[in-house]
Amino acid sequence: MIRIVVVDDHPVVREGLVASLEDDPEFQVVGAAGSAEEALPLITASKPDIILLDLELPGVNGLTAIPNLTAANAASKILILTAYDTDERVLGAIRAGAKGYLLKGASLEEIARAIRAVHGGDSYLEPRIATKVFTALDPRKRSSALSKREREVLRLVADGHSNKQIGQKLGITERTVKFHVTSIRSKLGAENRAQAVALAAQRGLL
Repeated sequence: MIRIVVVDDHPVVREGLVASLEDDPEFQVVGAAGSAEEALPLITASKPDIILLDLELPGVNGLTAIPNLTAANAASKILILTAYDTDERVLGAIRAGAKGYLLKGASLEEIARAIRAVHGGDSYLEPRIATKVFTALDPRKRSSALSKREREVLRLVADGHSNKQIGQKLGITERTVKFHVTSIRSKLGAENRAQAVALAAQRGLL
């Protein structure tokens, strides 16, 4: 029997997961919580094998909570089930100790397969996530992800210049600068300019 705690702030999603997992005779849901804070005492008391964790939670987000949830019961293994697949979240979760990463929309069969794999000591990344991880960890792909012009724009963004100032320096329109910034954010998996600069610095692109 694989003992599971589900952590998701959406009641419908949480209750649906609990009901679906309990249909499998191999699984026992021993707790469900809407936040990391609620999950901590549950994990301490029930000592689950698997913590099925969303990353977007009220209060302490799932990514930040991973070390604390693991500390609540060292034997528990964390499997992420979330709607977000930016490089920062995927790599951050894995570096924090998550053993698997699934996107919401995964079939119940795949969720069950992931739970069994992680419980058995393996890691589990759905193909789309695995591709992101391998790309992010390959320095050749990291360095070639941005074009020469995008690197120029990114360096000026990092220096604190506005789109208008960047356009003037590079002799291009402000609209073109906005296009490059959007492309940079997309390639880096960043939600804003500051995050793009931070991720680029981490990957040695500045």
